[in-house]
Amino acid sequence: MSDTHKPLNFLEQIVEEDLKNGLPQHKLRFRFPPEPNGYLHIGHTKAIGISFGLGEKYNAPVNLRFDDTNPTKEDQEYVDAIKEDVDWLGYKWDKEVYSSDYFEQLYLWALQMIKDGKAYVDSQSSETMAAQKGTPTQPGEDSPFRTRSVDENLTLFNKMKAGEFKAGTHVLRAKIDMKHANMLMRDPLMYRILHADHHRTGSTWCLYPMYDWTHGESDYLEQVSHSLCSLEFKPHRELYDWFKNNVYTYSKNTLPLVPKQREFARLNLSYTIMSKRKLLKLVEDNIVRGWDDPRMPTISGLRRRGYTPSSIRNFIDKVGVAKRDNIIDVSLLEFCVREDLNKKAARIMAVLEPVKLIIQNYPEDQVEWLEADNNPEEENAGTHKVPFSRTLYIEREDFKEEANSKYFRLTIGKEVRLKSAFIIKGESVVKDANGNVLEIHCSYDPKSLSGSGSPESLRKVKGTLHWVSVAHAIEVEVREYDRLFSHEDPDNQTENFMTFVNPESLKVKKAFMEPHIKNATIGQQFQFQRLGYFNVDKDSSDTQLVFNKTVGLRDTWAKQAPKATQPQTSSKPAQHSQRKPIDVIKQLGKKYTNLPEEKQQKVRAEILTLAKAVSYEDLEPLFGTAAKKIGTRIAVVLVLGVMIENGQEKNDQIEAFITTAKADNNPLLSSEAHQI
Repeated sequence: MSDTHKPLNFLEQIVEEDLKNGLPQHKLRFRFPPEPNGYLHIGHTKAIGISFGLGEKYNAPVNLRFDDTNPTKEDQEYVDAIKEDVDWLGYKWDKEVYSSDYFEQLYLWALQMIKDGKAYVDSQSSETMAAQKGTPTQPGEDSPFRTRSVDENLTLFNKMKAGEFKAGTHVLRAKIDMKHANMLMRDPLMYRILHADHHRTGSTWCLYPMYDWTHGESDYLEQVSHSLCSLEFKPHRELYDWFKNNVYTYSKNTLPLVPKQREFARLNLSYTIMSKRKLLKLVEDNIVRGWDDPRMPTISGLRRRGYTPSSIRNFIDKVGVAKRDNIIDVSLLEFCVREDLNKKAARIMAVLEPVKLIIQNYPEDQVEWLEADNNPEEENAGTHKVPFSRTLYIEREDFKEEANSKYFRLTIGKEVRLKSAFIIKGESVVKDANGNVLEIHCSYDPKSLSGSGSPESLRKVKGTLHWVSVAHAIEVEVREYDRLFSHEDPDNQTENFMTFVNPESLKVKKAFMEPHIKNATIGQQFQFQRLGYFNVDKDSSDTQLVFNKTVGLRDTWAKQAPKATQPQTSSKPAQHSQRKPIDVIKQLGKKYTNLPEEKQQKVRAEILTLAKAVSYEDLEPLFGTAAKKIGTRIAVVLVLGVMIENGQEKNDQIEAFITTAKADNNPLLSSEAHQI
């Protein structure tokens, strides 16, 4: 059952412990529950890999469930794209299910909870309900509708279902405890009215369940044993269990297994944006050419760029399963695809920046078809024929008229080998009026053919160049893609993330390739000798092949990174480098209101910089800061602003804290809160 060659991660340890405590292995069931409101990206692959990986490890079924409870944002297009992505990654789901499959059962359970006095219809505005929530240190206030009779609640709820009310007039709330320490437990919403057609149920429903109500009950209906989700859902676990335990009393005879929710850290990647909202802006502003642009971190974008399922799965395996959020270097992902393609990709020669090379002592009309290896890493890959003639293309950067002893490419008076061909020697050049090299003239040794075994062929030369015969070259389009952002952490800076868009992320070139390429098919992957890995793009036609650069042969960003991505910060944060950012922020906030305005601005900028390294779990306890500690509360507002700008969704605790801050008598605190 356990893999003895690799330590168990903490989720596997949980499963093992449950099995040890009597859970039958055949009762194990997992699920991957995306919301069909966008395209999956590289961050989702961790959740996919965890659930399906556990399914494979324990030979347990995994459901693909679409959490489709918001008809205004969801579409069949996204359902189809998600299925294609999961299938492409090589995972097989047991059941394809939808939260909308359970709308009727959820409704019946909600009726039962009303009858049991555990749910009620509230007719207040959302703003009023938010204000009544209280704060982490202040209890909430009961709704005036909390004491409605069961009959009145049932009547209203049925009318809500029948479409007799406008959106926003009524909601159904669970009746738990408005004084509960966990604000999510303060009578959370279960249903709201939305007069919008659903992509599957059409106009059947205008009463839609909230995520927290639907999520756990869908797990329960499917008899999922372990509900695994990312860390932001950890505060929701108590509510998950409350709902689950209540419906269990209604259906325990037919649904005996009670799911268990556990949380893991999300995948964050350097030089990458993960927010769906920000990815959408890149598409809408035409920074990229759609969701499957090869620069996008979407799975469809990675697939189009040439990433392989095995490279992504290997990457997820190397990243592992953690309990704390961190940023993974994108070079690890690039390493994984480079390692995979090195074993699989056929080798071929392409010249992207051509200059003519004329072999003066080679017969003008002669053509030789030489043998070239398809892939030296694969024993049975075989060879293919490459035409060799008097006039060739080589890369312009592979020649210097004069060079020092460390330059191992072609220069006047020195020898190099042409890949799979002969040794040549630079003799002279032809230039235009501006001094640009138009032609390189050389001589060749006809006895030095690679693989011939002759003494001349065994002669050692320091450089080997790739080349293409001009007369036989196939002209293609090459799209050289680079990282979309020039900053290592573009999503967590004081500047707008669009500031860091890399203007050099796409270069389109005309290139020349050996004729063996003419039968290449869409998606086929190649190593362009000495250049990198490329694949055939779907834009290719019968008359024009188009190639996408997947990744270079080596990490060219490694040497640039210290200069290109070093954040420009003041000296003070460095002094605090051994302390947690949240502790430094608290210290800076203490005297914030006593500082002169100029000093305040410097400290404000420092807090905003430190905020990029603060997690929600670290910040949440400060929502209950005493009212008199204005400086600390201002610091919390500043950090919250950074988090929300970078995709943190507003929950009840955040809404309550911001509402209180806006209403505060201190103008600094109120002003900062109103800017969020």
